[in-house]
Amino acid sequence: MNRQHFEVKYELEVAAHSMRYAIRNVLRTAALVTAVAAATPSVQAAAASSIDARWSGSYKHYVSSPANNEKPQSAQALTDADIFKARKELYDRISMATSIPWFRIAAIDQYERTISRVRPKARPQLGQFVGVYLSEEEWTGPLNPNKQESSPDAIRWFGGKGKDGDGDGVADRTNDTDLLYAAASHLLKYGPSEDDFSIGLWDYYHSSRAVQRITQFSKIYENFGKLDLFQHSFPVPVSSNFSYRSTWGTGRSWGGYRIHEGTDIFANHGVPARSTCYGIVEIKGWNPYGGWRLGIRDLNNYYHYYAHLSGYDKSLKRGDIVSPGQVIGWVGSSGYGKPGTSGKFPPHLHYGVYRDRGLIEWAFDPYPLLRKWETDERHRLRAARKANRSKQ
Repeated sequence: MNRQHFEVKYELEVAAHSMRYAIRNVLRTAALVTAVAAATPSVQAAAASSIDARWSGSYKHYVSSPANNEKPQSAQALTDADIFKARKELYDRISMATSIPWFRIAAIDQYERTISRVRPKARPQLGQFVGVYLSEEEWTGPLNPNKQESSPDAIRWFGGKGKDGDGDGVADRTNDTDLLYAAASHLLKYGPSEDDFSIGLWDYYHSSRAVQRITQFSKIYENFGKLDLFQHSFPVPVSSNFSYRSTWGTGRSWGGYRIHEGTDIFANHGVPARSTCYGIVEIKGWNPYGGWRLGIRDLNNYYHYYAHLSGYDKSLKRGDIVSPGQVIGWVGSSGYGKPGTSGKFPPHLHYGVYRDRGLIEWAFDPYPLLRKWETDERHRLRAARKANRSKQ
């Protein structure tokens, strides 16, 4: 084959490849527009009901809830169930258009929400129902002189991440669908496997911590198949004999100067220790301070730390998914020495909670949470007993 023929063949192959790429993009966009159009009425209806409620005199101040720790004002009048439903429909439609499983999209959105919650000034809420955050520079492109740019073509030209997700010709940084599609479309460059998902997340966040958290959230959502996963239980059965008080910040007597980062729940040796949340087992094993200890990560990006156990549920291992009230081990007095050390203090469960800020984790006093969870569980038990009596 002479050089002229080779060049002609090469140009034809390039043209064919470009045509295939263009056709795929057109089909993908058409599928997304169709999917979003089907989802829009119910999502808009939810938003409209909220706005109507606000202007009819029921304008409420925001109170933190498990469903949405950073509710935008236009969603304040909605119930948690309404918000979960609106989000799930958005996830499903974006999933349908991109072939990315809904639970992976949900995991990205929830991780973004947890980071915005601890940095609200730097990461204000953009969408109405989703938590994805992209700065103006990230959305429009680092060299784009117009930081309010909404033209998808111009944004693409400047290397921005902004996308037109609903097919209206505008890449709106405050539009839920555009925000979700911008985050999800990045993953389209990678394969469908879990490893491909992790690689795509690393390329997007450049943080192994973010990759780990989103992967964990994805597994939790996939396991339960729903979004409403924020109920809690007390760490030991409320029917057992136990006592606790706020001991946050008190000094410790072993291992050098340090403060107490948790609450000690005193109970008899062998009393079940239970998961307080829906989550995933992150750590399991011996620690010189905490003895036999176990750590669970939940969807609020809280790390729940259980220490001084006498043993674990033998079937439980790292990476397992747990539910509120599930037995994970038993109260003991292990710790303050080499593996197996026990009996240096009365049996109790040390319970701590740590919040992930994106780069570091910091502990906070779990006592108020424990009081609330104990009260809530007692109320649920009383309600269940009352319901059972009414059936008899």
